[in-house]
Amino acid sequence: MANFTIADIKALREQLGTGMVDTKKALEEADGDVEKAVEILRLKGAKGNAKRADRSTSEGLVTAREVGGKATLLELACETDFVAKNERFISLADKVVDAAAEAGADSVHAALAAHIDGKSVDELISDEAAIIGEKVELRRVRTLSGDHFEIYLHKTSKDLPPQVGVILAYSGDDADAARSIAQHISFANPTYLSRDDVPEADVDKEREIVTEISRNEGKPDAALPKIVEGRVNAFFKQVSLLDQDYARDNKMSVAQVAKAAGITITDFARFKVGA
Repeated sequence: MANFTIADIKALREQLGTGMVDTKKALEEADGDVEKAVEILRLKGAKGNAKRADRSTSEGLVTAREVGGKATLLELACETDFVAKNERFISLADKVVDAAAEAGADSVHAALAAHIDGKSVDELISDEAAIIGEKVELRRVRTLSGDHFEIYLHKTSKDLPPQVGVILAYSGDDADAARSIAQHISFANPTYLSRDDVPEADVDKEREIVTEISRNEGKPDAALPKIVEGRVNAFFKQVSLLDQDYARDNKMSVAQVAKAAGITITDFARFKVGA
C-alpha cells in the first residue's frame, strides 16, 4: 500500500494546483515520495501541454514591477480560478514579471525571450504548466518609462489575486494624487491618454455615426454642427483619460485634478484579466 494519506494528496494538490485524480496517481506511482511525485506530474504534464494548446485561458492575474526608471505590467493567464489563486501560479507570475522588468520587455515576445534561473521565461512557463496541468500563457506585457510611477493592483474578489492592474507614469511630487488617478483608471478604463492620441480615423467614424444618429432623431440642420461636436466631445470623455470626469468628483476632469496636484501624466497602462 502506498505510503501517503488523504492529507498528503490535499497538500500536494494545493502546492501544485493539480487535479485530485492526477495527484493521487502520481503519489501512488511514487510510493508517497513527494519529490518524485512532482517529477512524475511534470513529465506527464509536458506531454499534455500540446493537447491543452487550444484551450481557453479566461482566468489568471495581473502583476507589475518597477525597475530602473521603468515599470512593467503583465497578465499571466490560466484556465481556472483554482489555479489562479494557487501559490505556485502566483510564484510563477512573480518570477515572470521580475524577468520581464529586468529585461525592459515591452511585448510578450520580448518577455518570453527573457531569462531567469538559466532558462527562458517561455521554457519556465512551459515547465510550470506541465506541473500545474493547465494551459498557462503570458497574454500581455507593457513597459512604461517615466520620472515616477504609481502601481495599483485591484482585487475583484478577496479569494483571487489581482484581476485589474494599472501603471501610471507621471512627473511631479504628489504621490497621493497619482494613486487616486491610477484607481480612477482601474474603474473608468480609458483607452488613450489624451484626445490627441485618438486615431483620426476613429474620430471621423464617430463623427459620422453621431451625425447620422442626430439626423435620424430629426434634429434641425442648423443645429447639427453643435450637436455633433457635443457628442464627439462625449466620445472623447469616454476614451481619453485626461478628458474623463474624475471618479471622485465628476465636476472636475482628470486633467484638472492632475494640474491642481502639480503632476503631469505622461503615460499609463491598464490590464484586466480576460478582457
